[in-house]
Amino acid sequence: MKNIKPFFFAAKNNKAQKAISLLKKKYISYSLKNCNVIVVLGGDGSILSLINDKEYFKKKIYGMNRGTVGFLLNNFNENNLLERIKTSKEFKLNPVSMTVTDIHNKKHKALSLNEVSLLRQNRFAANVQVNINNKVKIKKLICDGILVSTPAGSTAYNLSAHGPILPLNSSLLALTPICSFRPRRWKGALVDERSKISLKVIDPINRPVSATAGQVEIRNVKNVEVSCNFNISLKLLFDKNHNLEEKIFNEQFIL
Repeated sequence: MKNIKPFFFAAKNNKAQKAISLLKKKYISYSLKNCNVIVVLGGDGSILSLINDKEYFKKKIYGMNRGTVGFLLNNFNENNLLERIKTSKEFKLNPVSMTVTDIHNKKHKALSLNEVSLLRQNRFAANVQVNINNKVKIKKLICDGILVSTPAGSTAYNLSAHGPILPLNSSLLALTPICSFRPRRWKGALVDERSKISLKVIDPINRPVSATAGQVEIRNVKNVEVSCNFNISLKLLFDKNHNLEEKIFNEQFIL
């Protein structure tokens, strides 16, 4: 991009609000319609929330960390912003899509760049049947939950649940159980990103389960279909010295 036309988007925390005020005094701010890059000030959650709004994923996104972890954002610096954007490197991240059928047979859809997760809603363990490409792989998984993670999300909740870290270009999804009781030795699986994953809740009335994708949570679900959405991508810009692929790879060696 030769002429940078930024639109500034900030989280509601104090650090992000102070940063957006500073940048708007220093740089021309364009409308969302007329901009060619969205400058996000916040944390990873601020970036991840944009995938469900087509007005945002149509644009290039340059994030600066004014949140906590900031894995998907660059370091904050109010100086030389336009030049940093010009020389940045673009990464395209495809989300996973979930289609949920609840106990009332109502359909719900949502996208997530990190993972789709199922979690038990009460004191009873969830019972989930795992199907991949219309084949039953686990007849009954007794667990607290299960998640399907993208490579970009594999260092987040997936890692906390002892799932594998996936290289960004691996073309894989991680299927990771959360506190599985039976089958006890099953630690999860790696599946091709083009797989169709179906998670069927057994006895959803007495053993209720919720499903979450990004910031969307659906409760009392009975079936969840998960697949990669290759028609949508979030185009993230990173500084030249901020290599997202290497950052994810290096997480495997952090003790």
